[in-house]
Amino acid sequence: MSMWDAIPKCFSESYDEARRKFLSAGDDLGLTPKSYANPLTGPNGGTLATDCLWIGPEDAEKVLVMISATHGVEGFCGSACQIDWLLHGGAAQLNDGAAALLIHAINPHGFAWQRRVTEEGCDLNRNYVDFDKTLPTNPGHDELVNCFVPAALDESSLADASLKIDKFRSAYGEKAFQVARKQGQYKHAHSVFFGGFSPTWARRTLEAIIDDYALKKRQLNVVIDYHTGLGPHGHGEPICCHLPDSLGLRRVMDMYGDFVGVPELGTSSSIPLNGTLWEMLDRKLGDKYTCVALEYGTYATDNGLRAMQADHWLHNQGEVDWLEPKTQTIKAALKKHFYPASQDWKEIVLWRSRQVQLSLIHISEPTRLLSISYAVFCVKK
Repeated sequence: MSMWDAIPKCFSESYDEARRKFLSAGDDLGLTPKSYANPLTGPNGGTLATDCLWIGPEDAEKVLVMISATHGVEGFCGSACQIDWLLHGGAAQLNDGAAALLIHAINPHGFAWQRRVTEEGCDLNRNYVDFDKTLPTNPGHDELVNCFVPAALDESSLADASLKIDKFRSAYGEKAFQVARKQGQYKHAHSVFFGGFSPTWARRTLEAIIDDYALKKRQLNVVIDYHTGLGPHGHGEPICCHLPDSLGLRRVMDMYGDFVGVPELGTSSSIPLNGTLWEMLDRKLGDKYTCVALEYGTYATDNGLRAMQADHWLHNQGEVDWLEPKTQTIKAALKKHFYPASQDWKEIVLWRSRQVQLSLIHISEPTRLLSISYAVFCVKK
């Protein structure tokens, strides 16, 4: 299937549409989904669920795991990439004895309500900390919390918040500001990048999926977690948070080459974060996995800051009227930041995703994707 034919078949404009397309693509391949029902409903009262499809032998030693919607609204991208893999013959590209596990909408509430967070108001990718241990602190966030989510969205309140942020940046530098804003915080439930006080429904569901599909018994799990919002517009960066000098990092470098960004080495568009997926996978899978966040750039980070300010403010006011014009304006701005939806952006997303999805083919070899021409990606294996 050509890229232009794939775009309308893979991308969606709502969670409900994305779920229908995902399940339909699986049904066309004769696959039976395993669904994990979320207890809440979508903005129009619709069902919410995380749906999983397993492709390949049940006793596969190597598994390609693809996760969409860790950050809810970013699921428009990740869902499309999963559907594209199903429609584009991804199963035929798997090595003998390998399988794939597609986890669609791990944060269905955030996807449906077009939020970056879960129903608990948590950033899922800060929620994987060990809550039995002392939680990380973030004094910079404590200082700026009322700027990240002002009490009101009037011009004066936003200007005052921006002025305080500018002063913090001038005094401490951009890196300190980014740490304060998004490294993760565990005190302010109403604010951005809140890691939670306990495991969320989405986290517990992903842990259950890992157990249900016996991933710890596999020889190797190659995880691709789809994200948007960081980096140059349309660029897909495989971000690796395996620690330097680790086996996981060596495996990732063998698979993706110099495209890989490593936050701990300062080579990524992301800074080191607290409570990310890798922390949980380390506990659950040990050294039987590699993981990258395939991060697609959209717009400037300050644009995302403003969009998230408004969305958190909206949900802090109480029950949200989905059809109210102000709600729709705020939701449209957040959705556009994390899902630009232009034709060229979608084309770049699918092209890059097809590259990265081929990683499982090269697990047993040191071959890097950089050495393979684009033509190979389009050829049935």
